[in-house]
Amino acid sequence: MPDALASNPLPASAPAEVRAQTLTPPQPVLAAAAPARRGLLGWAIAGFIVVGLAVLAVVAYLLIALGPSLLVLSGLLALIPLAIVLFGVRWIDRWEPEPRGLLVFGFLWGAGMSVALALLVDVGVQLAVYVSGVDASAGEVLGGVLQAPVVEESAKGLGVLLIFLAARRSFDGPVDGIVYAAVVAGGFAFTENILYFAQSVAYSGLISTDAALTVFIRGIMSPFAHVMFTSATGFLIGLWGRRGVAGGIGGFFVGLIPAMLLHAVWNATALLGLGGWFLVYLVVQVPLFAGAIVLVVRLRAQEAKLTAQRLGEYAAAGWLSPGEVAALGTPAGRRQARGWARANGVGPAMSRYIRDATRLAFTRQRIVTGRDRIGAQRDEQELLAAFTASRQAVQAPSRPAA
Repeated sequence: MPDALASNPLPASAPAEVRAQTLTPPQPVLAAAAPARRGLLGWAIAGFIVVGLAVLAVVAYLLIALGPSLLVLSGLLALIPLAIVLFGVRWIDRWEPEPRGLLVFGFLWGAGMSVALALLVDVGVQLAVYVSGVDASAGEVLGGVLQAPVVEESAKGLGVLLIFLAARRSFDGPVDGIVYAAVVAGGFAFTENILYFAQSVAYSGLISTDAALTVFIRGIMSPFAHVMFTSATGFLIGLWGRRGVAGGIGGFFVGLIPAMLLHAVWNATALLGLGGWFLVYLVVQVPLFAGAIVLVVRLRAQEAKLTAQRLGEYAAAGWLSPGEVAALGTPAGRRQARGWARANGVGPAMSRYIRDATRLAFTRQRIVTGRDRIGAQRDEQELLAAFTASRQAVQAPSRPAA
C-alpha cells in the first residue's frame, strides 16, 4: 500500500474557501444518485415479451389459415423482398449503426404486433359492414383505400414512436427515424407478403403466371413500398424529436398524414388494373423512390459533417489528433482506415474505434443541443473511456516481430 501511494500521490489539498464551497453540491441534481438503468432492461424484457406473444399469435393464425406447407413456401418467397429491404437498411445505417436489439424489436413489432392490430381491426370492420348491409365490393374499396392506410400506418408508426420514447439515447435524428421505420415496415411487409403469396399460389398454383407476377410486383418491383410510407412518420419523429419528447410525439401524429396518403394512393392504383398500375408506378412511385434515395444520401452527408465537427472539438481538447478527425469523420477517411486495419490485422479494433468515435460525436451533439444533458454528460464520460481504450487498441502492435 505505501508503494502504491508513493507512485500515485494524492492531489494537493484544496484551499479553505474551496473546501467551504464543496460542503454542498453546486446543484441539487448533483446530490441525487443517478437513476439505475435496470428499469430500461425491465422495459426491454417486457417489450420483447409483448411483441413475441404477438408474433406467436400471428404465426398461429397463419398456420391455421394457410397450413404448414403453404406457410413455409410463401415464407420462403417472402424472404426475397425482406432481404432487399434489410440490405437497404444496412446501407442507410452504416454511418452510425443502431443497436441490434432495437432493430430486432422493430422488426418483430412490424411482423407481429402491427399485423395483429390490423387483423383485429379488419375483423371488426368486416362485421360492421356485414351488419350494416353495405355492398361487399364497396367495402373492399374502402378497406383498401381508407381502412388499411389509417390502421396499418398507425400501428407501424406506433412501433417507431415506442422506440423513440424508450431509447432516446439511440434516436439521434431523422436518419435513425428512417432506419427504425424501415425495419418495422419491413417486418410488416414480410408477414403481409406471406399472405399475398400464399393466396396467389393457393388459387393459381406455384408454377403459374399469377403467382410469378405477384412475386415479381411485390418482391422485386416494390419491396420498399411499406418502407417509404412508414419512413415519412419515422423521419418526422426523428427530426422533431430533437426538440424533446413532445416534438417526437408531434412528429408521430404529423408524420402519419403523408404516410397514410402515400399508402392510400398506392392501394388506389390497384383499382386501375395492371396497365394503370404500371403507369402510375413509373410516373409517381419511381420518382418518389428516387427522391427518397436523394434525401437519405443528403441526411447521411449531414451526419458525416456533424461527426467531423464534434470530433474536432475533442481534438481541440486533446482527445485525438486533428488528422484522426478526417479519418473518422469522412466516408473516404473511414474506407482508408478500414482498409489499412484489415491489412494489418486490426480490423475489429478499427471498427470499434470508429463506432466509439461516432457514438461520442452524437453524444456530444446531445449535450450541445441540451437534449438529455445530464444523461448525455454521463454517457460522454463512459464513451471517452471506451474511445480511449479502442484508440489504444488500434495503436497496439498488430503483428509479432519476425
